[in-house]
Order: sequence, then C-alpha cells, then structure tokens
Amino acid sequence: MKAKHQRLILALAALVALVGAGLLAASALKDEAAYFYAPNDVKTKGVEPGKPIRLGGMVVKGSLKRAADGVTIHFDVSDGKATVPATFSGIAPDLFKEGSGVVAEGSFNGQGMFVATNLLAKHDERYMPRELEGMSYNESTHEMKVER
Repeated sequence: MKAKHQRLILALAALVALVGAGLLAASALKDEAAYFYAPNDVKTKGVEPGKPIRLGGMVVKGSLKRAADGVTIHFDVSDGKATVPATFSGIAPDLFKEGSGVVAEGSFNGQGMFVATNLLAKHDERYMPRELEGMSYNESTHEMKVER
C-alpha cells in the first residue's frame, strides 16, 4: 500500500512539473512570437500598432526609395489584394529588390506604416511562405493569383 501511494504522489508531482514547464514556455513565447500576416490580412483584420509581426509578400516595382541618410529605405509590400507601406533602416540583404519576395519582421506605427527591424530576403525567388503557396505573382499587374 505504501509503495502504491508513493508512486501516485510521484506521478502527480511529475504531472504538475510538466504542466508548470508548459505554462512557463508558453508565457515566454507569447512575448517573442511574431505572427505572419500578408498585406490583405493587415487591411481586413487589422494589426494593433507596436505588435511584433512578420509581413510577407512582394516588393512592389517602382516603390523602393532610398532616404538621404543612405541606410533608410521606403517600399511597398503587396500580396496582390492589398498593399502596405513599409520602411527599414539598416543594411538590406543582397536579394532585397523590387519585384522580389520579402518577409519583414517589425511592427506598425500609429500612422499605418510598417517599420521593419529585420528583412528576410535571402532565399531563392521561387520561395513562397507557406501561407502564399499555390499562388503566383504577376510583375506587370502586381497581382497574386491562385494556381490550379
């Protein structure tokens, strides 16, 4: 009887430890998680200013402008349904250019501008985020189409 009682206490202690570790991990990740949004998601669902997200889509041709300081760039990101203005200060990846895919980490300011803190563009141009798989981008019209 005593051994059975000890096993039960040990099993309950292990369960409490597992639940505690899970809650601790979830709490830590909540502050670090950056959810993926396409420009149309931003326009339809909205994103609160300051919330860290990943914005993905294509850099609109003709939208890339470099500021006089030499490190700040302004550009538009489109998914074919909506376009979002964005800015980034820093050294952009070599593959970052108009008409290419981009995933930018950052947040929106109070004026609706996406302020990127990191640009993720070092990938093959055939790469598409999971959320955009099965879609193609038309460079002349800036439209995304579902491939069938």
